[in-house]
Amino acid sequence: MAKILVTRSTLPSIDEYTKELTDLWESRWLTNAGQKHKELTEKLGEYLNAKEIELFANGHLALEIAVQALELEGEVITTPFTFISTTNSIVRNGLEPVFCDIDRERWTIDTDELRKMITKKTSAILAVHVYGIPCDVEAIEDIAKEYGLKVIYDSAHTFAANYKGKSISAYGDMSMYSFHATKVFHTVEGGALVFNDSSLAGKIRHLRDFGLCPGGEEADEVGMNAKLSEFHAAMGLCNLRHIEDSVAKRKLASERYDSHLKGVPGIEIFPDVKGLDRNYAYYPVVFTGNYNRDSVLEKLSKYDIAARKYFYPLTNKFSSFKGRYEHFSTPVAEFVSNNVLCLPLYSDLNLDDVDKICNINGINASDVQPGDTILVPVES
Repeated sequence: MAKILVTRSTLPSIDEYTKELTDLWESRWLTNAGQKHKELTEKLGEYLNAKEIELFANGHLALEIAVQALELEGEVITTPFTFISTTNSIVRNGLEPVFCDIDRERWTIDTDELRKMITKKTSAILAVHVYGIPCDVEAIEDIAKEYGLKVIYDSAHTFAANYKGKSISAYGDMSMYSFHATKVFHTVEGGALVFNDSSLAGKIRHLRDFGLCPGGEEADEVGMNAKLSEFHAAMGLCNLRHIEDSVAKRKLASERYDSHLKGVPGIEIFPDVKGLDRNYAYYPVVFTGNYNRDSVLEKLSKYDIAARKYFYPLTNKFSSFKGRYEHFSTPVAEFVSNNVLCLPLYSDLNLDDVDKICNINGINASDVQPGDTILVPVES
């Protein structure tokens, strides 16, 4: 059996991408917000129904600029159950991350705990939609209004997901998308900010381009080079044409996993969130009871099947932050991080391979009876 990767980039045909690039050989305009960049900005704005959208070289730089553009001070409440980019974007802006626990059912920031952590130093909430699961955006909006806080969402996992009939990026002050090669939609490397306050658009564009004003003879911000190239934008234009087909194929693979895993004692799968139109970005499984995540991972690897401990470890465990920030207790995040495994999922994953992945571990909901032992038990 050929190696099964945990993720695999979706690509257009080489002919489609080559055709999209052809006029670049005529214009020689390869970066600095050329025609492809403008076209992709417009089409993504339409797709996401975004009032304002700006593109970036990657999602991390977009997130750093979001924090910088809002001129935050003091503390930002966030979650450690995320990729390190989220925490880095706070720290690199000279702010203090305050780590809040996550909700046990939804795996996103616990809004009850969040409220308890607000102090006079708190300026914002940087919450993370994980695996395409939205945070409790209504509760966060109420809290933000009550305390006068800004809300930034790390929406790296949520492209093509909608909540209650709206794009997930419609919530909060700003939402960051990652267009990394592993995402549902990608530009190889890339990212975007979606926001509603048009007065911030010029500032964000300046921050993306070294802080320079139009014409390049004045700088009114301390910025960086975070521009998306025309080659990356061209890839985005191609992939956007196929996004619905890609999500539909991911859905089929996810439903095949469900047929094996749903209802199996000791296994938690994607939670049911009312009003969510999923994008099927990931297939996370949380092992509980007698099952050992690391043993399952090891067993899969013996058959050349790559799964991922994602997110693990928690970002508040990294040595880069050790001793720098007060460590708040996050027991739920720690439990989920220690027991979650993302199984292979991508648009061209063969359904027979999903069966193989589950059968290797003896996982089949129809075969499970009360008291049965499946998977790999925890060693006592």
